[in-house]
Amino acid sequence: MALILITLMVILAAGPTWSAPSIIQMRSEKKTLLATDELYCSSWRFTVETNDAGAWTRVPVRCVDFLKDYITGDLYAAELEAVAANAAEYARAIGISGDGRDAWVFDIDETLLSNVPYYAGHGFGSETFNARAFNEWVELAEAPAIAPGLRLYKELQELGFTVFLLTGRDEYQRHATERNLMYAGFNNWEKLILRGKADDGTPATVYKSAKRKEIEDAGYIIHGSSGDQWSDLIGFAVARRSFKLPNPLYYVA
Repeated sequence: MALILITLMVILAAGPTWSAPSIIQMRSEKKTLLATDELYCSSWRFTVETNDAGAWTRVPVRCVDFLKDYITGDLYAAELEAVAANAAEYARAIGISGDGRDAWVFDIDETLLSNVPYYAGHGFGSETFNARAFNEWVELAEAPAIAPGLRLYKELQELGFTVFLLTGRDEYQRHATERNLMYAGFNNWEKLILRGKADDGTPATVYKSAKRKEIEDAGYIIHGSSGDQWSDLIGFAVARRSFKLPNPLYYVA
């Protein structure tokens, strides 16, 4: 027994024979975890939505599968529902004057109409934007309605809001855009505003701000504005409250 006790004392005095992970090693392991595609792409999407990413042109190739799962899954749908619910709650609390001057401005692409079918065939935003191919898609007038956007649109009209549609699409696409909107269930808008020749080359933020100013100058109060790009919402002559929908597929300055 004495021999056993002496042996234990020697072992304890010598310290553990294994190597415990140090704090530095643990941090290194965490860094490795943070480098995984899922966490990287989730963080990338966050910076896009908060506009911290600034101007960007394509979805990172390593994020294509992540983005596909997001945009075709439950999370994107739930986020669209949440934004529409917040907008509807705000709209219901506004005392409508009844004179038709209470307005709401909607963007179209990725706000009322979804171009996900187009982007599904073009790398979910990882390919360089092809204006010709996208314009051909627009002419098909097959973009489906974004369901929460359609419900919000109809509720706003029932509440008495006058609805304006303000898009970056070109004037020559008016017929296709109107046809697509009506096929998707949208109707009775006050005005559909598209880019004319005088707007060529004007940044989206400036162009849309100027058009909102024209709406205000016509005597309307823009209570709300819905769009998937920050350039749909910021600038001058902004709505009293704006609602940003998620869109990590592309960026418009």
